[in-house]
Amino acid sequence: MSRSGVITFKGNPMTLEGDELTVGGPAPDFTLHFAGNGLETLTLADLKGKPTIISVVPSLDTPTCAIQTKRFNQELAAMGDSINAVTVSRDLPFAQKRFCGAEDIDMKTASDYQTHDFGRDYGLTIAELKLLARAVVLLDADGKVVYTQIVPEVAEEPDYDAALAELKKLV
Repeated sequence: MSRSGVITFKGNPMTLEGDELTVGGPAPDFTLHFAGNGLETLTLADLKGKPTIISVVPSLDTPTCAIQTKRFNQELAAMGDSINAVTVSRDLPFAQKRFCGAEDIDMKTASDYQTHDFGRDYGLTIAELKLLARAVVLLDADGKVVYTQIVPEVAEEPDYDAALAELKKLV
């Protein structure tokens, strides 16, 4: 399924591929990759048991995505181990690891570069760019979707306060 009229990129209308997430429904399973001691995987099952914030960005190599990742890293540090936090992009896992090292980011990053299943199943693939749309997804400890925010203009930042207020309700 394709959805038009949801987002723009620098004012140009874009198309999202996949179905929109249903708040109150189960989060689709996923397998993402990250650079740990080699190339490792992260699945939805790995995140169950704690509330989870998924910060979705097109590419960490862009200023707005870097700002978003740094801001959530800073804001979420105070919550410690009471939550899971992950930034998802289509950057290669090793590029994500370099970015986090250079920017002193503690938040986990994971990549949808290999299968693109996360983007499709979460309805966040930008058809024209083959990148992920800017979004924030919150899951409860059981993996149920409790909040979604798709940023209407990809080049703009999300509403951090709204996402963090919803996350704090889960802790």
